[in-house]
This record gives sequence, structure tokens and C-alpha cells, in this order.
Amino acid sequence: MKIVTTAEMREIDRITTEKYGIPSLTLMENAGAAVAEFVLEQYPKAEEIGVICGKGNNGGDGFVAARKLYDSGKNVLVLLLADPKELKGDAAVMFERLPVAAVCARNIKELEQESAMLVANANVLVDAIFGTGFRPPLTPFHTKACELINGTRPVVSVDIPSGIDADETDMKKIRKTIWAFSNGVVTFTAPKPAHVFLNLTPHPVVVAQIGSPRNAIQSKLKLEVITKNDLHTLWVPRPWDAHKGLFGHVLVMGGSTGKAGAAAMAAIAAMRVGAGLTTAATPKSVLPTVAGFAPELMTVPLPENEAGAIAISSQESAIKKVLVGKTVVAIGPGISRAPEAEQSVHAIVTHAKVPVVIDADGLNAFEGKANLLNGKQRPLILTPHPKEMARLTGLSVDEIESNRVEIARKFAAEHRLILVLKGHRTLVADPEGTVWVNMTGNPAMAKGGSGDVLTGMVAGFIAQSPDHLFNAVLAAVYIHGLSGDLAARSLGERSVLAEDILQQIPHAIQASDQLTNRPVSLTLGRARKRQ
Repeated sequence: MKIVTTAEMREIDRITTEKYGIPSLTLMENAGAAVAEFVLEQYPKAEEIGVICGKGNNGGDGFVAARKLYDSGKNVLVLLLADPKELKGDAAVMFERLPVAAVCARNIKELEQESAMLVANANVLVDAIFGTGFRPPLTPFHTKACELINGTRPVVSVDIPSGIDADETDMKKIRKTIWAFSNGVVTFTAPKPAHVFLNLTPHPVVVAQIGSPRNAIQSKLKLEVITKNDLHTLWVPRPWDAHKGLFGHVLVMGGSTGKAGAAAMAAIAAMRVGAGLTTAATPKSVLPTVAGFAPELMTVPLPENEAGAIAISSQESAIKKVLVGKTVVAIGPGISRAPEAEQSVHAIVTHAKVPVVIDADGLNAFEGKANLLNGKQRPLILTPHPKEMARLTGLSVDEIESNRVEIARKFAAEHRLILVLKGHRTLVADPEGTVWVNMTGNPAMAKGGSGDVLTGMVAGFIAQSPDHLFNAVLAAVYIHGLSGDLAARSLGERSVLAEDILQQIPHAIQASDQLTNRPVSLTLGRARKRQ
């Protein structure tokens, strides 16, 4: 799903009408219907619904929503923040089709009158004042309207919360401004940058398709949102005569004294997502601990130094032996920063002929040596958090966080690899310069071990679908976040452990293996029906 700018969205609408012959009135009718459907699904018991409309096309969408809600049996109240004579084009047409008389407010004094306040105090409000064409700041009149919206009742915004610049990506810039706080947002055709990178709502941002053909949706941003529809190539039914050899063999190399659990969790995650075989190669002194986590897990003891860290770099024959028959290698979880361990990481990455997933101290082994990372030799998938990314690039964490998209894009392109930059809105950058944004996940996952689980999931999906390697990475990132969402829903954000994320993987996969033609939710897994 492409992310588009507001200018690109205007062009998409124009092309939809002029080239593909879909009337703009039809687009507006479909948009309003999608908003009404969302309101009815999320608030089925709300009897009185207020719709606050501006004079532009966003208001026109609101008029349609009001009509659809009225037709469904709801008591609908409409407030127009303009004189009806100011309405033009499609918005004027839809205003004439309203089945109820609208209250009109043209200034702050009229906005404070009882008739306007009755609309603002409805059970649920639909915010249809400004859409993606809005540019700050709000006028005092519209600021007052947004303040009325920001009460205790649920609010659904049409296209985007009024007062927000749809092209904005910096949350700091809007924290001190007034805007219509929303419980849900219904946008159309494609998400805009603000929908993806700003925390506009605690509940879903829904993207409804209203008629624009797929070929009309073009963007120069080279930004995509990961949705479950991107995972369809992986959900192929297993043949009845399937055997473990069909689903790949994952090698997880990691662990050290005091960090055995990291390698174990990565290995278990690979098994949980469906890898046929999984082997954990770990220092021989910690092998019993790693093996004790799961009876299904195969293990290989590796030479170690006195501190219990892997030391295999000088034994080329042992390296080749451990790599034989493996479909994918995951290296780094719990491996430590001992010099011998770092040398071992370099040796494995050099000798491997299969995809290699590098995480944790496996990444730190390339601090100041990122020139050694080249995905042309064999596919490389890096999964750094911001501090690890800072070590790889020589930049500060603040620099990484302030320009995540472009730094990820540049690094992936320069090193010809896939980069998974973890954090709020985890990014997946491909070697061609496109960046995919993940919308699943939550603060509950800010716990030690979460990244180890992701590493194993990436390797496990690649093992099963090496011919769809990039989709496998997208799947791992998406389902990892969704597993965290399910765990947080069950346990709360404070109490989730990495092991809880592991336990939710099967449920997240089942939820994702159900493709529908319904509107796509950008925060799938968090939305709950409210009364």
C-alpha cells in the first residue's frame, strides 16, 4: 500500500475522474458511505450522532455520512461551519441531499449557541471540517470548533483529524497545536504521511478504497505500508505429503555465558513461524541451557573462549561443517562482544552462501567496519535498533531517530541489503530504495528479548520461502508486531515478556492468513468495538 502526499492524492482523484471516467460525486458518495459504515461498526449502540462539517469536500463527505447514518435509523444532527451559500461543487450537491436540516455557525458566537452545542454533545461525533488539503494554522473560529470536538465523546475523523497537515511526519510539531483528537480515522485510497508517522488516534486508521483504480495510485515517495495483503505469497497451503525438509533448515548462531536465552528464543521463534528444522549453534558450556528451552530444538556445540563466548573464526573446517545443509543463518543473539565472538561473526558472514540475518552483537561486530557488509555476495538482512544503527553508521542516536526513513533507505541501497530499522514504526528498506513502514507493535514490546524473537521469525520465514525473501522479511516484521499487540491486549503493556510474544505467534499468523476485501486498518489488532 503506497503512501502518497496530498498533492499526489489530488492528482490521483483527477486521474480517476478524467482518465478512468469515475465521477467525483461517486468518489464522495463512496467516501461518506465508508465513514458511516465505520461509525456503525464501532459504535453500534450510539443513537445520536453529530456530524460537524466544513464547506469543502471534506464537509461533502460528512454530508454523505450523515445521510447514510440517518438511513440506518440513527438520530443525526449536522452542524455546518459556514453559510450554505458558500458551498460549491460536489459538497453543495451533497448538502442538498441531506435528509435533516443543518445548524449553521459562521462565527464563534453562533458556535456557542444552544443549537450548535446540541450537535457537539451527541453520543458520537463525526469530524468532517478539514481534510488532507488543510494547511495550518487554524483560524480562531475553527480552533473553537476543534475545542468543542475535544470532549469526552468518541470522535471519528473523515480523512484526517481537522487541524493536521497530512504531509507532516514530526509529532513534536503538532503537540502544542490544537486539532481534533480522534478515536478513529477513515481515510481514502491511500494513507498520507501523517496517517503513518503521527500518533493521530489510539484506535484504527482505516484506508477505504472508494473507486480509484490501482494504476492511478502513484507516488514518488517510495514509501509503502506493510499490510497483511502483502503476505499472500507466503500463505500457501502445505501439501498433504509435506515433510520437514520442504520448509527449510534455520541455523541460529549465538548465545554466551549469561545470554543463553537470546539464542534459544530466536531458535524457538524460527520454529514457531513454521521452519522445518532449526539448529542452535552455541558455546558448548551453555548448550545444555539452550537445549533445555525446547525439546524440538537441535543443537551444535561450538568452541569457546574462557569467558564462554563463541570462538570459531580460526577453524574454517568447523565453519563449513556447521553451515552444511542450512537454508538461512541467523547470527548475533546473545553472542557477546568478545573479540573472538566478533571474529566468528565476520567469518560466518564471509563463508555463508545462504541468506544471513544479523542482529544484536552480530551487528556490533561491524561497528566501524560497515564496509564489510555487502549483500551482493549473499542476501543480508540486518535488524538493528537505533543504537545499533548508530554504531553501524557513526551517527548519533538522535540523528538516526530524526531521519529514520532516509538513513535506512541510504544504508540499504549503499550496502545492497535489506535493513529492518526497529523502533516506533519499524522500517524495512530494500536495496532499491523503497522503504516499507510497519504499523503493528506497541510499547509493551520494549523488553529484552523482543528483538531476538524477531530475528528468529525473519530466519524462519525465509527458510520456508527463500524465493520470496523480501516478503518473508515483511511477514516477520508485521506478525512480530501483531503478536506483541495480542500479548498486550491480553496482559497489558507493562507485563508482556518476549516469551509472551512467542506464545502469540500462532494466533497472529492465523489472523493474518485471512485475506478479505474489507478496508485495510493501519493499526490492525488494536481496534475494539466500543459501545
